[in-house]
This record gives sequence, C-alpha cells and structure tokens, in this order.
Amino acid sequence: MKFNTFGRTAAVTALAALALSGCAANEGGTAGGDSSESASELTGTLVGAGASSQQSAQEAWTTAFQTANPDVTVEYDPAGSGAGRDTFIAGGSAFAGSDRAFNDEEVAAGEFGSCATENIIEIPAYISPIAVVFNLEGIDSLNLDAATIASIFRGDITMWNDEAIASQNPDVELPDTTITAVHRQDDSGTTENFTEYLNAAAPDVWTDEADGVWPLEGGEAASQTSGMIDALTGGTGTIGYADASRAGDLGTVAVMVGDEYVPYSAEAAAAIVDASPLVEGRGEGDLALELDRTSEEAGVYPVVLVSYLIACEEYTDPASAELVKAYFTYIVSEEGQQEAADAAGSAPISSDLFDKASAAIEMIK
Repeated sequence: MKFNTFGRTAAVTALAALALSGCAANEGGTAGGDSSESASELTGTLVGAGASSQQSAQEAWTTAFQTANPDVTVEYDPAGSGAGRDTFIAGGSAFAGSDRAFNDEEVAAGEFGSCATENIIEIPAYISPIAVVFNLEGIDSLNLDAATIASIFRGDITMWNDEAIASQNPDVELPDTTITAVHRQDDSGTTENFTEYLNAAAPDVWTDEADGVWPLEGGEAASQTSGMIDALTGGTGTIGYADASRAGDLGTVAVMVGDEYVPYSAEAAAAIVDASPLVEGRGEGDLALELDRTSEEAGVYPVVLVSYLIACEEYTDPASAELVKAYFTYIVSEEGQQEAADAAGSAPISSDLFDKASAAIEMIK
C-alpha cells in the first residue's frame, strides 16, 4: 500500500489553481507559512457542521488554516453526520462533514440550501478505522470474528466468558461479567459504517440493513462520539464502536479477515479505500465510494470509516465558494493530511485520490 507524499510541486500547483491571489502559501503550498512571504487576503467566517469523528482533525485543520489566514474564522460543529447533512440541506452551513455520502435519493432531490445548482462536491478526505472498543479490567485486546461481534451487539451473546468469545481467545482469562453493548443514540455515520460492515460480513446474524440510526431495541445509547467514549469508560464490561482516534486506553478488537485477525491501523483502513470503486451515476465532483466490507486480502481492516467533506459545486454566495475552496484545498494537501494523521491517527489519502479530490475542488465556484 502506498500513501500519498504529493511533493512540494504538486501542492504548489494545486493552490495556484485556486486563483486566490491572497491565499497564503508557504513552501509546499499548504496553509501554514511565513506571513512575510505571502500575506493572506481571505476574510470572513466559514461555517461547517457534521461528523464528530472528524472533530480532532477539524480542530487541527482550523488552527493551521486560521494561522495562515488570520482574517478568516472557521467554525465546525461536531453535531453528528446526520445533523451536518440536515444543516447543509437547510443552508445553515457552507459545508458538511459526514461519515457517509449523500445517498442516491438525497442527491436526486437536489435540495441544498447554499447551492446555486443541484450539483454537490463530496470528497473522502478523512479515512480512519472504526475501533470496536471495550472496557474489561486487565484485558487490552481480543480477537473476534464478524458473527461474534454481530451477536454481541444484537444481544444474543450476553456474557464475556461466552464460548464464542473464549474459543477465539484461548490465552485470555475472560471474566464472568455481563456485556453492556453501547450504541449511538443520534443519527450517526459511524453507526451506518459499522452496521454496513455487520450486514456485509455477518449477514446471517445481522439481518438489518446499514442505517445511521441504530435499528435495535435494548443496549445502552450514547450521543455522539464523546458520549460513546464516556459510556464505555464509565462502565464495566462495556463494548461499543468509535472512530479509532478516540479509542484511548480502552481495549480494542482485532477483526477476523480471511484466516487471520487484523487489528485496526490507519494503513489497513486506507488499503480498502484504494481498492473500492466510486458510486456510479454521480456528478464529476462527487467522489462517493462503494466500500468492499467483505475483502479477504491480507492486512485489510474492513471496519473503516470514510468521512466526507461536502460542498456545493456552485454557491449562491461567491465569498463562501472562495473560503470553501481554499479550506478544502488545504485539507487534502500533504500538510493538511499530515495534520489529521498527527491529531487523529487517520490515514493520509493516496496520490491517486489526491488528484481526484483536487479536480473536484477546482470545480467549486
């Protein structure tokens, strides 16, 4: 698997293509830089909302972008993917962050409040594994296959020393403790990605289709990623799912892929993205992906979250278009992707995806 190293020249070219004479560019064409070399003339407030999985990355991105552009304020509300999409549709934000792309029905409806046309830009700019995380004293990791994970979250497996878990972890002393499965209460792209994996990899157990709203009764509900982590760390015998950047000191699950158990990593998550095709029938700037959750390739981690940046292809407000274009260009740049990797443990996008993303961003006007 090769990760993007872009190169200084490519980044400079991408920023030059913006035709924003005031947009700050340092050596390498990224958001940071010496103001004595290039002073930004960008001004205004850029409002975004959406995926809480992007929160750590967005904080790093906004800090660097605002440092390079001191007269710009970027406000990102990590209210959840569903809330972010709703806000974007209503015209309450210039861009959205979402752990899933808009589906075909939503795209066909074409009702996006800040857009002058029905066409939107969707860029998979944040790639991260979803960690299956648990809280069991003295246990840092477990091996589980998809059917066992699905049975736990369905409530069919209720004890940590159940034979289905014990047989996959013969060297672990499992406690006689009740399992408390925690799920997201809000409409969550993380939930949609997680349930899509369960339905694809364990269809005989998880018969519900992928959905951002948790489809089952029972278990414990928590709002947003921070609420999920609080519920897990505050309980005993808990298990849940969250963007891997938030796993912290919780125990994590290595997921069976083919004949081996694969722990989460940025590299393993990115591997599945490059192997996945784009959704058919979308606009030129819509880079929504069809992820292959059932891959058995060595080293692939299928419980992956691909979080999108969503914008209008054409804005009713030219000032919004200018800010979104500059901000998105920074995010997909080498520096922007490295900022996210350092802050959130995400996987930098590949050079091929960078080229596609840059072409899509260039369409914004």
